[in-house]
Amino acid sequence: MDDVREQVRQRYALAAVQTTNEGCCGGSCGAAAEVDETFGSALYDATDVAGLPVEAVAASLGCGNPLTVAELAPGERVLDLGSGGGIDVLLSARRVGPTGFAYGVDMTDEMLELARANAAKADATNVEFRKGTIEDLPFADGSVDVVISNCVVNLSPDKPAVLAEVFRVLTDGGRVGISDVVAEDHLTPEQRAERGSYVGCIAGALSRAEYLTGLADAGFVDADVTFTHQVADGMHGAVVRARKPVTED
Repeated sequence: MDDVREQVRQRYALAAVQTTNEGCCGGSCGAAAEVDETFGSALYDATDVAGLPVEAVAASLGCGNPLTVAELAPGERVLDLGSGGGIDVLLSARRVGPTGFAYGVDMTDEMLELARANAAKADATNVEFRKGTIEDLPFADGSVDVVISNCVVNLSPDKPAVLAEVFRVLTDGGRVGISDVVAEDHLTPEQRAERGSYVGCIAGALSRAEYLTGLADAGFVDADVTFTHQVADGMHGAVVRARKPVTED
């Protein structure tokens, strides 16, 4: 588990440094170079990212746009798991407005430094980036309304812990709206690994049935996993939705 986490940390630390020092070429940036147009900033509408710091857009290494399914509203508190260079936090901050707040959590110092610099460039005052792992979130119980994430849950070596933590930090009635890589149910873990590396967001992907089971085991209801585009044979970018039930008195 620790070996996988360190490999992920090193990969995204390199991506942050390359984004800061070298910029991007042809839409590929740092660690994203080995993947294709099914990942990264090309998955965002140009009007959405207009006005964001170029470094925030360049550092996007995700497999979708979680804001298209999160349906954020003014005044909400949003948490982005594995916030990287901060693109989804900054976009969330725009949508929730001055009465809302957008948080990001990342375990990589280099990404946190880049994200905070991007927030300053964007003059975003309703954002905060905290250091931590998605298996042990540095947030209080019931402290956020929405959890988003962009191609990060598949990188965790302990996905049940991630889903349990997401459930814990959500307020009653809170919701999940994330993008991730998800496998078709017939693919074994070994077959997933044949299609790409763990740090490349492929080998560690859950199947659709595994995702739904994991969400239910964590306590979520109304879970849904919808494939959006293929990223490898039998592997898809997907949107994952679920809701934390309201506790009855």
